[in-house]
Amino acid sequence: MRPIWTGAISFGLVNIPVKIFTATKESTLDLDMLDGRDHARVKFKRVNENTGKEIPYEQIVKGYNLNGDYVVLEPDDFLAADAKKSKTIEIVNFVNENDIDSMYYEQPYYLEPDKGGEKAYALLREALKQVGKVGLAEFVMRNKEALAVIKPSGKAIVLNRIRFAEEIKSTEELNLPEISKTKPKEAQMAIQLIDHLTDKFDISAYKDTYTDKLMRIIEEKAKGKKPSKSVPKPKIVHQKGEDLMAILKASLSEKKTTRKKAA
Repeated sequence: MRPIWTGAISFGLVNIPVKIFTATKESTLDLDMLDGRDHARVKFKRVNENTGKEIPYEQIVKGYNLNGDYVVLEPDDFLAADAKKSKTIEIVNFVNENDIDSMYYEQPYYLEPDKGGEKAYALLREALKQVGKVGLAEFVMRNKEALAVIKPSGKAIVLNRIRFAEEIKSTEELNLPEISKTKPKEAQMAIQLIDHLTDKFDISAYKDTYTDKLMRIIEEKAKGKKPSKSVPKPKIVHQKGEDLMAILKASLSEKKTTRKKAA
């Protein structure tokens, strides 16, 4: 793997040289856009808006439209905005991981110690494991300031980028039911159903089956076969006026039957 960022983790007076690597990969199929008439690939070009001519990537610069005029930014301008955050992942404090709402999590990355940082890296990793806390850090990557959670994962330290509060939309415009709309007995039955369906989390039990099924359709079409187009109709679980308690009880019974069959 090739690093996408190099710099250092900083907390207190400790600086750990590190490299950032992507921790995820796409599981979707790589589909090309084609011309429907002859199946030729569709290509996208960077063109000059005024001349219509293609522009080489190395001639492209970034600019900001300020009052109708563009101010062109050089690479050094991005660094000058905050040189420290551009090269340092600064842990500003440590928090309980449960205090961070999952809505804020955005993208995980692996941190690898750079030359000379192995001992301090291992020290931070083991200390975080012992105290059961995560570091909340600030840094700049790809010309964008980011917040991140620093936490141990096995032998690695993971940097999980999180969103700022202003990046989460408010729910004020949504038509949401009041909490008082639920009846105590229905709530109790729903809790019982949740307990009934609760199991130990095992991520390996969940697979991207849609991609596999889509690949089978591609293979069948390549052989000249026509795939089935039967689309299951969505089942409405509950409508206004129906007995919700009866549906909850039926859900409990159905799951028990399924478990017995599976066993």
